[in-house]
Amino acid sequence: MVVDDMPEVAGTLASLLEVLGATVRVAHSGAQGLVTCADFEPELVLLDIGMPEMDGFETARRIREMPAGRKAMLVALTGWGEEQTRARTKEAGFDRHLVKPIHIKQLEELLAAACAESAQEGTAN
Repeated sequence: MVVDDMPEVAGTLASLLEVLGATVRVAHSGAQGLVTCADFEPELVLLDIGMPEMDGFETARRIREMPAGRKAMLVALTGWGEEQTRARTKEAGFDRHLVKPIHIKQLEELLAAACAESAQEGTAN
């Protein structure tokens, strides 16, 4: 799932993920992301931090409170890479922090990691 308030960014990321074989849903706000997460139950969430109204930090906290979001790999995707922001993303429940622009190799690695985590959880049950 991709959550970004900039439609061009969200659309491009979604297209790249689809080319890599992922099934993708897009949301353009934190609130829309929560609804999409509940319906879609994603394994991977690429979440922008700097969104209006409900920022990525609050969205991540709320996703982590939802049954559909507890096991998802949450990835902060932002233009901010300083240590203070990285500490805040960790505190909000993100698993990883990537600075824009993201490269296709990073997307491949994220998909592989999310699939591996999902497979591990499936065998543990």
